[in-house]
Amino acid sequence: MKIPPRTRRALTRLTRDTYFLALGVPLHLLIGFLLFMAFGLVWEIVEGNDSSVPVVLGLALVLTASSTPALNAAQRWRFRQLLGIDIPAPVLWRRWQRRFGYHCLVGALLGGLEMLVLGLLLAGLAAGTVCLWIWAVPLEWRVGHPGYYTQAAYVTVAGLAALAAVPSLAAVLVRLETHLGPALLGPDPSEDLARRVIDLTESRAGAVDAADAERRRIERDLHDGAQQRLVSLALNLGLAKATLTDLPPEAREVIDTAHREAKEAIEELSSLVRGLHPAVLDELGLDAALSGLAARAPLPVRLRVDVPRRTVPAIEAVAYFVVSEALTNVAKHAREATRVDVTVTRLGEILRVVIADDGAGGADPSKGSGLTGLAQRVRSVDGTFRMSSPVGGPTMMSVELPCPR
Repeated sequence: MKIPPRTRRALTRLTRDTYFLALGVPLHLLIGFLLFMAFGLVWEIVEGNDSSVPVVLGLALVLTASSTPALNAAQRWRFRQLLGIDIPAPVLWRRWQRRFGYHCLVGALLGGLEMLVLGLLLAGLAAGTVCLWIWAVPLEWRVGHPGYYTQAAYVTVAGLAALAAVPSLAAVLVRLETHLGPALLGPDPSEDLARRVIDLTESRAGAVDAADAERRRIERDLHDGAQQRLVSLALNLGLAKATLTDLPPEAREVIDTAHREAKEAIEELSSLVRGLHPAVLDELGLDAALSGLAARAPLPVRLRVDVPRRTVPAIEAVAYFVVSEALTNVAKHAREATRVDVTVTRLGEILRVVIADDGAGGADPSKGSGLTGLAQRVRSVDGTFRMSSPVGGPTMMSVELPCPR
């Protein structure tokens, strides 16, 4: 006979809940049993006017407290294996009052409820099948008790009613434990939040490092692949322009145009490669890379770099990107600007980058310009971005980046 899927799921859930509650009984009642035995012994000692009461009570409390970590681990295993709920292990001795209270007070109540549900299940099974095993009773007993079959029918109905109520009661009790267990046995909410912050910080740092590594790969591919092909093309076009002097003017004009566009493409590609991740930044550091930017800037740039020791590559890449984008923005948008001052200093674990120009000002990061992306890039490594650009100038951008040791 094929069991319907819905019935099969209900039986599976009832079996899981029964196992869960059955395993919870000894775990919930163990500390209560220890305390009961300890206080019973203390009572006997008090009745006998024995002076060892504090010693016995202290030993009972020490035994109870020492068994709490093992019970914590057992409860977490029970939730994980049977319900799929992973309760993180809390930091030792933090919020221990909640876990101790769970085992001593809440656990005793839950253990009593679990015994009631399991007892109802066993009683329902025994009563619901009474008509099946009553024939094992000796015939003399059945003859001496007329009407036993009617009584057995009543007992069977009561047993079936009890069995019908068990799944709902077990589900309610399991749901109650899924609320109380993680709340009292797991870490404190502030501790859990701190752990989540650490996980997010590590994952974000990994994403930043991966993005930086991908930029380096793209830079190498462009420099060693497409850029070299364009250089070869420009050389061939230059060679054709110098040697093929007997071509018609129209053909020479086509070669001249192609040669010029090839050189412009090389220049644009070189700027793109430098913007992604310049090789000089890895080889010589931030000072040399920023010096190259300052030399290529369309405005005079006064650069000062005071970085006694190098920091992690991701932070150097962000600092380079900040200066590169700032110089580009000054060249494109800073009206009446005649010079730019760039200062990069390291103070302890902070790398400070300041870019100032004497333009007309009025830059507003909130208007969705490239400054917004610049601020987001800085915040991706837990940096701070500040900008002051009143109308009439000057404009100053200040960026602080963390430098782990």
